[in-house]
Amino acid sequence: MKQSQKDYKRIVVKIGSSLFSSASGEVELASIGRFCSQILTLMENGKEVVVVSSGAIALGMHKLKLKERPQKLSDLAACASIGQNELMNAYSKSLGDKVIAAQILLTWEDFNDRKRYLNAKNTIEALLKRGNVVPIINENDSISTEEIRFGDNDTLSARVASLLEADILIILSDVEGLLDKDKKIVRLVTEITPQIKALACPTDKKTCVGGMVTKLEAASIATSSGNYCSITSGHIKDSILLVVKDPVSLGTLFVPKERLTAKLRWIAFGTKSKGRISIDEGARQALLNNKSLLTVGVVSVEGNFERGEIVTITSNNLEIARGKAGISAKELSKAKGSRSDKEAIHRDDMVILSRGEK
Repeated sequence: MKQSQKDYKRIVVKIGSSLFSSASGEVELASIGRFCSQILTLMENGKEVVVVSSGAIALGMHKLKLKERPQKLSDLAACASIGQNELMNAYSKSLGDKVIAAQILLTWEDFNDRKRYLNAKNTIEALLKRGNVVPIINENDSISTEEIRFGDNDTLSARVASLLEADILIILSDVEGLLDKDKKIVRLVTEITPQIKALACPTDKKTCVGGMVTKLEAASIATSSGNYCSITSGHIKDSILLVVKDPVSLGTLFVPKERLTAKLRWIAFGTKSKGRISIDEGARQALLNNKSLLTVGVVSVEGNFERGEIVTITSNNLEIARGKAGISAKELSKAKGSRSDKEAIHRDDMVILSRGEK
């Protein structure tokens, strides 16, 4: 399978903080220049590029001469507030005089609220239309609390790719891709199965959060939204350009499913779930056959969600769908299991995420 360069018009590139560190642990801002030169090449060829860049906390740690990643959220915020300025200065310098680096800092609140979600989308697209701007996105770590943090930029980059209907998400890190049991790179993944997930392992790097586990989660979000996703090493020369030219020649390429509508992408990946609805086997089969969720198929209800809020739907303790609640948790708790045709969630307000089979 070969995807030519012209297939990808809008590209989201996630750059991991490990790519700014040398073997001795020193931060190398010159590394940003390698990525920016590739971004400039893509823009010269008519591509739109959005960067989701880690590195603020790592750079702040460097400026403060910290060797261990702080544990307290306030200390992480302090590092981020110092490092973010260093990060943006490095991007601005590397992009040169003709291309502008635009800083955008996001938290979960910007995705949870539908108006803020659409405003973020409109702002980024307005920047891209100018043709000489690269939006540089990062989590707003300097003000984030545990409740509104993404926790890792792999997840954030996938949600940004979904938000913008990107053609491909390229996740760059210090790994060359997903490895199989024989330590060989898996070049193409058409479906993220339990067997694929079992190949992932977490990282132990002191300046990073994530690892292959979060990268697979990001790939799942991206492909479910209709975006291709590539996981590859940023240490390889011209890795971004090579992926855009022929994504199966480098790293691991994840093939997308059919693109969801904008509303369904927001329901599935743009907001946090406010509660959980567990359903029986009959209801699971009905949902898989594009039916609405009726109260008769509900086994249990968790959370205090109101009508219109987003909830998770599970079967056998596995998440199979997300949807906009048609009735409140209080009402549903009373009506669950009852022999009626009352809808808990309408099929048009629901996204199937998996079949719920182990």
